[in-house]
Amino acid sequence: MALSTGCASSLPTSRRIDCVICHGGRPVEFDKTRRISMDGDWRITANPLAWGNPNAEVVVLGFSKGPTQAGKLTTTPHDQIAYKGGRLPVGKILAHVGLIEGGDERHLRASVDRLIADPAGRFQFGSLIRCTVERWDGEEWKGTGGGMLDGFVAVPFGREVATNCTRRFLTNLSASTRLVVMFGMGTKGNYIRQARALIQQARPGRWRTVNEVAYADEKVTFVHVEHFASQGNLLPRWLGEGGHSRGQLGIRAREAVAGALGMKAVDGLVA
Repeated sequence: MALSTGCASSLPTSRRIDCVICHGGRPVEFDKTRRISMDGDWRITANPLAWGNPNAEVVVLGFSKGPTQAGKLTTTPHDQIAYKGGRLPVGKILAHVGLIEGGDERHLRASVDRLIADPAGRFQFGSLIRCTVERWDGEEWKGTGGGMLDGFVAVPFGREVATNCTRRFLTNLSASTRLVVMFGMGTKGNYIRQARALIQQARPGRWRTVNEVAYADEKVTFVHVEHFASQGNLLPRWLGEGGHSRGQLGIRAREAVAGALGMKAVDGLVA
């Protein structure tokens, strides 16, 4: 069922996005046109995409399409691209914060598949940086790895691109939108702080800190969760396995989600 909206949404419909802001306003060829930073360390590829409802109650944003998602974009069916290869951990994360029902691996994958393919449902999916971001490591271009989130938004080229994206896609969210879930926290919370600065610039107003992983203005709460492609034991620990202190960040995310939706977190569920 489609959600109602009281204002035009700056979120796109489920499709390829027509955007040339970061490419000097010149025409681009989807998934081929690139722009490289002056120092040659970073590049973006013009392939912005969106899935789900532009008037969604909940917006789920990665940082940028990684190499698994970005491969063969011109031939892969649209609804198979988002979080390709990572839908199970996406499901685990969304279930952990109470946004979808938990279950076995098959159930979680199917739930995420269904939500991504629904253009009129409760969710929209995309990325903070809609074009693909890659970093030169001295031998090849890589779209994943430690420090990607923090590093990109910390340099002038990255800040310019990120500012363009936040201003275009997050400034005028639908009246239906109450929550934005952001994959990634960065080293010692650096990505949380840098993303907040960008979003506050795009959405001037009264802001408050909800907790160490969440912040909000008068309309929308932004909650950072573990990245679905985190390496090693980061995600299991965030999910609460082994009683590690990182699990407290997962609990704080669940509490912030519950608060944004006017609900209560009880025994690991938002109800």
